[in-house]
Amino acid sequence: MFSKVLSASTFGIDAYLVEVETHCEKQLPSITIVGLPDNAVKESKERVTAALKNSGFEFPLKKITVNLAPADIKKEGSAFDLPIAVGILAANETFTNYETDKILFLGELSLDGSLRKIKGALPIAVEAKKLGIEKLVLPIDSVKEASIVDGIDVFGLQSLKEVVEFIFNPKEFKPVKTDREEVFAQVNTYALDFSDVKGQENVKRALEIAAAGGHNILMIGPPGSGKTMLAKRLPSILPPLTFEEALATTKIHSVAGILPKDKALITERPFRSPHHTVSDAALIGGGSIPRPGEVSFSHHGVLFLDELPEFKKNVLEVLRQPLEDFKVTISRSKMSVEFPSNFMLAAAMNPCPCGYFTDPTKECTCNTAQIQKYMSRISGPLLDRIDIHIEVPAVKFKDLTSSSTGEKSEEIRKRVVKAREIQQKRFESIKHIYCNADMGSKELKKFCKIDSSSEDLLKMAMTRLGLSARAYDRIIKVSRTIADIEGSEDILPNHISEAIQYRSLDRELWGH
Repeated sequence: MFSKVLSASTFGIDAYLVEVETHCEKQLPSITIVGLPDNAVKESKERVTAALKNSGFEFPLKKITVNLAPADIKKEGSAFDLPIAVGILAANETFTNYETDKILFLGELSLDGSLRKIKGALPIAVEAKKLGIEKLVLPIDSVKEASIVDGIDVFGLQSLKEVVEFIFNPKEFKPVKTDREEVFAQVNTYALDFSDVKGQENVKRALEIAAAGGHNILMIGPPGSGKTMLAKRLPSILPPLTFEEALATTKIHSVAGILPKDKALITERPFRSPHHTVSDAALIGGGSIPRPGEVSFSHHGVLFLDELPEFKKNVLEVLRQPLEDFKVTISRSKMSVEFPSNFMLAAAMNPCPCGYFTDPTKECTCNTAQIQKYMSRISGPLLDRIDIHIEVPAVKFKDLTSSSTGEKSEEIRKRVVKAREIQQKRFESIKHIYCNADMGSKELKKFCKIDSSSEDLLKMAMTRLGLSARAYDRIIKVSRTIADIEGSEDILPNHISEAIQYRSLDRELWGH
């Protein structure tokens, strides 16, 4: 006998339909799975056999062939357990009258027949809706993320037995629905706030500009000056995620299997802070079957690299493509996968190996050669891609003991959101540009015209600091953001001069 059950798998962050075809014939009992299965799929025959028997179903003593079509794409993961089990039962005529083309099955089976959480439920639900499939059956622990998709009935079930009951009597089961408004009502519940930070007003200003324009930022200062503390509070002043941004970010976490089971959507901007021992594959993504890395997990959020020069040079160099293109392309001999990676880079570092080169109270023990060697770990091209460099001085004693609290994140965020609204209006007719940092040379010419006095100021700065053409573009973009924060249509000389200050470290510390 023959049966066909619908399932799906993911490729990159998108999903594709898989037809699980099962054929039973009277020969020596065996199970063969074909259609480029990986080891997890090959092992499913043992799990399926045990799950069927322990759920009280008769296992057919026949030769069983399972084909996962299309057969030319490698299938991976354990989500095919459930459709294979349903296919075997259907081929053995346990049930005959269910609508095979209207229901999609996903789920990993335990040996006792219970269903376990799977990866990629959200992109699969999006694809199923697109293909006109009416019902999606999956484990109860994965139902939350899939149920955020409108226009498809999502059923979260606990066991194989329950799935068979559903096939016989689908009307007795209610689909799970997640209210988007309710999910977004829980947004902006950051525990960390800028009011906790004592002093450092100039750094807070730089972070506000970075948040308003989506600019990358590098903080340089001695140990204990508050660089990490400030960076961790950066997401609290970024604009709230839109539904489209939340969906794109959640897809990546869903495919990687790191989305908590009680979360339908990621509603807060991600903040990722990998250790400096991270490999290039873990940072960018990779593996024989490509997986997203930290740059993709921080999509629409912040990637914080603490102790920047301590990262391996090859790891830092691979950051250049995602910083420029907002996506990562991972190529293998048989496939090429693209992951989105539109993130804000926030980095922190000491000014020298001992950390006290710029500290007025503690003596630096490093010589000039050691400082130069330490600084040269970060290449010029990577540094050029960071719009704002800001020095973070050691906190003064009077600031530390002050009882007054700083400005709250909520107040800063209001100004950031206002500036972003100006940018959205400016770029509404241009695809893939959402903030000033995304502008290319064409947009710079159109939206960032400067007068002669500003031009003279820039020329003098370029000559004195020896800045590259890319650094020139960064200064223009940052000055456009400063003008937006102040509500000015034109870029004025004071906006340019403030933006130049955020590049001065090029010369001071890198010896340009």
